[in-house]
Amino acid sequence: MTNYLKPPSPPTSEATQELRDRVSSMLLDIERGGIDAVRRWSRDLDAWDPDNFVASEEDVARAEAELDDSLKGHIAFAQGQVRAFAEAQRATLGELEVELGDGVVLGHRHIPVSAVGAYIPGGRYPMLASSFMTVLVAKTAGVEQVVGCAPPQREKGIHPAMLYAMHTSGADAVLCLGGVQALAAMTFGLIDGLAPVDMLVGAGNAYVAEAKRQLFGRVGIDLLAGPTEVLVIADETADPRLAAADLLGQAEHGPTSAAGLIAIGEGVGERVIAEVEDLLRTWPTAEVAGAAWRDHGWVAVAADDDDAIRLADEAANEHLEVHVAEEKLDMYLERLRNYGSLFLGEQATVAYGDKGVGTNHVLPTSRAARYTGGLWVGKFLKTCTFQRLTPEGTRRVAPAIEAISLAENFAGHALTASMRLERVEGHPA
Repeated sequence: MTNYLKPPSPPTSEATQELRDRVSSMLLDIERGGIDAVRRWSRDLDAWDPDNFVASEEDVARAEAELDDSLKGHIAFAQGQVRAFAEAQRATLGELEVELGDGVVLGHRHIPVSAVGAYIPGGRYPMLASSFMTVLVAKTAGVEQVVGCAPPQREKGIHPAMLYAMHTSGADAVLCLGGVQALAAMTFGLIDGLAPVDMLVGAGNAYVAEAKRQLFGRVGIDLLAGPTEVLVIADETADPRLAAADLLGQAEHGPTSAAGLIAIGEGVGERVIAEVEDLLRTWPTAEVAGAAWRDHGWVAVAADDDDAIRLADEAANEHLEVHVAEEKLDMYLERLRNYGSLFLGEQATVAYGDKGVGTNHVLPTSRAARYTGGLWVGKFLKTCTFQRLTPEGTRRVAPAIEAISLAENFAGHALTASMRLERVEGHPA
């Protein structure tokens, strides 16, 4: 039985039945009402009803003019990191063509999705980096049309830094539109000049997540993400103040953000807890991060490295930091199995991954890391198989296919094989 210095809160669902019903009614209303319904919801929810939801060249130019060169340089650095890593990942995905016996050629191709809608959250915080992880990676994969969208700041439109980030990440169009209405407009193809999207990606609030869930099937999605999470494994070599800072850093996303610690030794856990409380006295976002730590923070005590790995794999956290002795890091990398993204050593903080070290920050939450990884360049590619046979190939394959089809009572399937065999043997059916 696990020993907790601070037990985890029971899991809660953000999507109540009331929320699900509201999202369902909104999607149905927009599908039936078209762009007029989009305008009505945008006006009612965001007080935003422009002549055109698509940002113009003049809008982009104004946004760029508002940013200092230093920030633009840092954005370019992060974009370069994300692009380079996505390109390296793409290079690992080769085309395949193999001859499995005489006359039977099988293979696959990686084909980019045609159109993607990328939701860039901008409620509590203007999320610049989300453009890098969604828009830029999709373009690196070869997606022809990538539409970025972000909610308006009331009468001001999209936050200028977000608009600049989306544009320079390669968005073919940027919509100033938020929430369910944005996803519906992109899915149903309600914006003039833009094709309906084939896939929706990007994080958002509970309404955005529920809309993606309900639209899945009509379009593809990256994953269903809940409130962000961080988990730190720390042993006696860890700097407790850095571990505490990383817990609070991710907790500032929102009051429901879970921050967990697996301490190898009770004393380690006590020291980190003390540092969290000390940091909260001056933490710049203490109101949010403190609430998240109070209500959703947890500290488990592990007996040793094996126990810590077991607990971390059970938690299957979105972000997993490992603050242990340097010589143990490779062992943790080899043995850990369930996480969205792994940060090895005290120099690797979640903020690096979130903002632009190069890996993607759209990651599985709520223990979904047990069965999926996060968004990456391969997510925008369809791996499609093909086959090509010669007459010799039919001689090898047709008898087995005919027999299996007959055993399954698929007589028509059997005939399509036997007819070909008869022809290549010189006996037309």
